[in-house]
Amino acid sequence: QVQLAESGGGLAQAGGSLTLSCAASGDAICLATMGWYRQAPGKERELVAGITNGGSTYHKDSVKGRFTCSRDNAKNTVYLQMISLKPEDTAVYYCYAQSCTLEYEYWGQGTQVTVSS
Repeated sequence: QVQLAESGGGLAQAGGSLTLSCAASGDAICLATMGWYRQAPGKERELVAGITNGGSTYHKDSVKGRFTCSRDNAKNTVYLQMISLKPEDTAVYYCYAQSCTLEYEYWGQGTQVTVSS
């Protein structure tokens, strides 16, 4: 079983920055894709960014140039660096990971990001 622990959420002003971290723990961890979803009030959960264990990345169009997803495979940790934050980035951000066998998905508990105008 793999557990994901997120940190780094909070309150920022528009134009500010925050960095989210998500560390995976458990036995015999082998994770393929790791990344971040977010869910704003009244909206569906959406994929924000992801990164494979080979380093290939995906970023949602609306965050390109502002958010950067990276990972440290040795630490089983994925990061989301967010700059130039906008009020529309306000949401609960969830870390996710997929096992190397692609059989399992794991989710963090979510961390709130609030951007004030």
